[in-house]
Amino acid sequence: MPGGRNTASSSPEESPADRVNTAADRDRPSFLRLPLLLASFVKLEHSVFALPFAYAGAFLAAGAVPAARPLLWITVAMVAARSLAMGLHRVIDRGIDARNPRTAGRELPSGRLSPGAALAFLAASLALLVLAVSQLPPITWYLAPVVVAAFVVYPFTKRFTSLCHLFLGATIGLAPVGGWVAVSGSLDWRPFLLMAAVTFWIGGFDIIYACLDYDFDRHEGLHSLPVSLGIGRSLAVTRLFHLLSVLLLAAAGYCLGLGGAYFAGVAVVAALLAYENAIVSASDLSRVDTAFFTMNGVISIVYLLFLTIDLYL
Repeated sequence: MPGGRNTASSSPEESPADRVNTAADRDRPSFLRLPLLLASFVKLEHSVFALPFAYAGAFLAAGAVPAARPLLWITVAMVAARSLAMGLHRVIDRGIDARNPRTAGRELPSGRLSPGAALAFLAASLALLVLAVSQLPPITWYLAPVVVAAFVVYPFTKRFTSLCHLFLGATIGLAPVGGWVAVSGSLDWRPFLLMAAVTFWIGGFDIIYACLDYDFDRHEGLHSLPVSLGIGRSLAVTRLFHLLSVLLLAAAGYCLGLGGAYFAGVAVVAALLAYENAIVSASDLSRVDTAFFTMNGVISIVYLLFLTIDLYL
């Protein structure tokens, strides 16, 4: 969710964040500036949220770590898809970001990245996604347009529904289904349990992040659960979503016949989610960055690690 804590419009003058970012760009070697700028534009490091769950779907479909070739193309497809999704989000929301003091320093609104360069990057990401999908089973060719359509629709959801958090979660939740299909070549109902788990996990922490946008979203007429319910009630919904996520992870393990190591991993995930919810409150959102980035990156990796251990026991 784009947005910020303040309702004031951004100043046309260069902000301190703009000056810091511009100075950092100048200090980089010239041949690295554009690649690093594009990586920052799509927050490439955030691939850690979805990629382990795509691997989880692939591992479960194969009953082990798949061969190198399909795993390589799954990785390429996931990175390209996520880059396309985030790039579309940034392009579609660039006007909102420019009005928000918290996000005015981002690459597009600050002018550090031109719209033409952003669109060229989107075209390259789409081309790479098409290439990767062409190396995977034919069923992925027919499902890929559905995924891309979800990428286009998501940025607009905050303009008309407070359920935008769940739409984001479901979009990222396609990762384990995609990983499963890419290995098995067929659809199965069981990875949809993982999709539902990811939907509530991502939806929950997106609500936490959206609490930072409360004032700005109200001012702009944007929709979110914090705007609709208030921050306190929204954080209670997050706890419910995360409980559902843990139960769905456990249900997936049961339906797939997984063992003790897997359920130990689910217990660790539950403990991490409990900690994530414990460090934020309606009166103290100062640790949201810790909850959003650190905890959620750890959760996805921990889940994949325990799943992989279980498959080989």
